[in-house]
Amino acid sequence: MATRTEILIPDIGDFTDVEVIEVLVAPGDQVEKEQGLLTLETDKATMDVPSPWAGKVLEVCVSTGDKVSMGDLAVIMEIGVDVPQIAVPKTDAPAVAAAPAEDMTESPQAEPDTAATGATSSSVQVTVPDIGDFDGVEIIDVLVNVGDTVEPEQGLVSLETDKATMDVPSPQAGVVESLQVKVGDKVSEGNPLLVLTVTQSAATSSGAPQQSQPVKVAAPVAAPASAASIRAHEKSRAVDEEGFALAHAGPSVRKFAREVGVDLIRVTGSGRKGRITRADVKQYIKGRMSETPAVSSPGLPSVPDVDFAKFGEVEVRPLGRIHKISGPRLQASWLNIPHVTQHDLADITDMEAMRNALKHSAAAKGIRLTPLAFIMRACAMALQEFPQFNTSLDSTGENLVYKHYVHIGFAADTENGLVVPVVRDADKKDVFELAKELAELSAAARDGKLTAAQIQGGCFTISSLGGIGGTAFTPIVNAPEVAILGVSRSSMAPVYDGENFIPRLMLPLSLSYDHRVVDGADAARFTSYLGEAMANATKLIQAIP
Repeated sequence: MATRTEILIPDIGDFTDVEVIEVLVAPGDQVEKEQGLLTLETDKATMDVPSPWAGKVLEVCVSTGDKVSMGDLAVIMEIGVDVPQIAVPKTDAPAVAAAPAEDMTESPQAEPDTAATGATSSSVQVTVPDIGDFDGVEIIDVLVNVGDTVEPEQGLVSLETDKATMDVPSPQAGVVESLQVKVGDKVSEGNPLLVLTVTQSAATSSGAPQQSQPVKVAAPVAAPASAASIRAHEKSRAVDEEGFALAHAGPSVRKFAREVGVDLIRVTGSGRKGRITRADVKQYIKGRMSETPAVSSPGLPSVPDVDFAKFGEVEVRPLGRIHKISGPRLQASWLNIPHVTQHDLADITDMEAMRNALKHSAAAKGIRLTPLAFIMRACAMALQEFPQFNTSLDSTGENLVYKHYVHIGFAADTENGLVVPVVRDADKKDVFELAKELAELSAAARDGKLTAAQIQGGCFTISSLGGIGGTAFTPIVNAPEVAILGVSRSSMAPVYDGENFIPRLMLPLSLSYDHRVVDGADAARFTSYLGEAMANATKLIQAIP
């Protein structure tokens, strides 16, 4: 039986009176689930309100230019299946079933329980929470089965990005009603994972609406398009990604343009304030069909496809998941950033003497005082002294973003490959605090338990191979950072003091940098400062003011 359903404006954060800049449907339209209904624009982003159901539009309750807030009536639809009614508060205010902030969306089902306790059960849709700038993240393990009882914060699925493995915890206690993903699926923020059956007592649940009332559903809000997420997809090499990101168009129009292979930077918008509409994209396609196609520029030359088996016995093993994901990112960084590497030597004789003198007292406090803690302290000082190394180019490539914080990442070697945890506010921590946090993050990396927050926001990266060997190497800049420090194994070397050669412990440094931002002279000054900082062991262990 068809059900008349009211679609409400969903949770749009702290914004109120948000302007409707485009209505994407009309009465009588048949829409699919997740199809955009209307487009909203705040002072920070443009977002589509997608339909939570497939069905027929009966009435559009807003117009272009209207101001709306969470819970306002947007569209009335007729869907072809019964929608279970949800519990709504008995109040004069309009009932709103909005997505809670804990990255889950409540489904419209909340059927009264027949038990004597008067409890009610509701189905809760659990979705992928905020996982940073990552998109299309692989599910490597499903930790629950249908029928399992789960507790709050219990892991439901494990995700693996190119930098870390993380579990998605349950937002509340309940019973797994259905699973909507499997191992190997690719998911992004907001994608459904599973449905939980949650039981609530009558004291906390509200009365159900009358059967004659239409069901009110808060539509999920589509994530605003960002330059980072668009560049991450890179579905078409022919698209000017930076220009595409800046084009004045809504998410649904952007999606349509990508599906048909249109670069929005080439489309002239006919909407208000030059906004590009779906009709503009179609008109552009019609115009292009009558033109002679341009000759595309050649891409990178391909490597030979060799049958190695004809030369002898071979064995084929699949590339690890982290290598599969990180490989394209490293290649993109190498191709897009003009790398230069500055090599230098730092005298760490006194630093090592100081570390050896302090490591036993540090161990008594449960702290393993490693050379990396001293190196990171020196880098934090250098980033404050040379702020151009603590920047990133914006998406246009014409502006530098100076960061007023110092978050330093370090390459951690794990069984599955290299990951880069980030020590936040490294400039505000002494060597003992840095050593403690380095140990905690390294353990989490080895166990695959790093969270999204622990691998984001890095300003500068340290890649230390000192525990393995080598005299120098060329680390690849971890874009969008502009520099990375490579550290090789220290060794004793004769150093001339003006009269004699004396043995000193020397540490090889390899600083790779983005030559668009950093000049060679600045790089030499940076490594010279690092050398001086490491040589002054007393200053390195001073308390942070």
